[in-house]
Amino acid sequence: MNGRQQQIKKMLESAGEVHLQHLRKVFPDMSEMTLRRDLSLLENEGYAIRTHGGAVSTNKIDMPDGQENEYSKRAREGVVAKTGIAAKAIRFIEKGRSIYLDAGSTVMGLSKLVEGEGCTFITSAVNTALKLSSTAHSVMQLGGAVNKNTLSCSGPDALLMIDAFNIDVAIMSASGFSPDKGFTVSNRYECLLKQKVLSKAKKVVMLMDCSKIDKDLTFTFASLEDIDYWVCDREPGSQISDKCKEFGVELV
Repeated sequence: MNGRQQQIKKMLESAGEVHLQHLRKVFPDMSEMTLRRDLSLLENEGYAIRTHGGAVSTNKIDMPDGQENEYSKRAREGVVAKTGIAAKAIRFIEKGRSIYLDAGSTVMGLSKLVEGEGCTFITSAVNTALKLSSTAHSVMQLGGAVNKNTLSCSGPDALLMIDAFNIDVAIMSASGFSPDKGFTVSNRYECLLKQKVLSKAKKVVMLMDCSKIDKDLTFTFASLEDIDYWVCDREPGSQISDKCKEFGVELV
């Protein structure tokens, strides 16, 4: 990483995002193409997620002892795949809809691409709520105990709050999937919250990259028959593709 790229990285860490228009003023001798390549390098290194007109930081979160927590580690894994998934999933953000955004680094990446106004977003993720609060959309944050590994609020309070909402589209995440066990997570309270959300949603969109296939965690919250769309980074294989067709799940 050269000196210019290091400087852009520091700008990202300080401001949380950078825009090409601003970078062209900071580096007047550099072409826009060169600056775009710089942002692509930072994305490939896991420091940024490219957006239209710039990039946003992957928001590294440090624990009090200076060590990365599990959320931070996952957020920096598979950044290119997650960015692609988020870009494909933005089509499900429609004006005038009530949209639930699950916790997870891939869904967080989607929230960074949200523009415009007119949606009501409901989320269990404190970082996603904070990001969306800078937009013109309405944002509802669920309460409950915060899981430091997922930055999600769950538990009895969150379940009670979900009862009050009508959900047009639920955009969900999972820690693992297999044809036998379905979509799984490791936390019981988060499992119960996800199940409640699915029961309220008119349309369910799953965001999950293929690296999580054939990984079974402790709690199953959904099967293929419970979702309508699966947005992934690549074709998941003929066996799973056939299962998706069997249950009417559209692969995106």
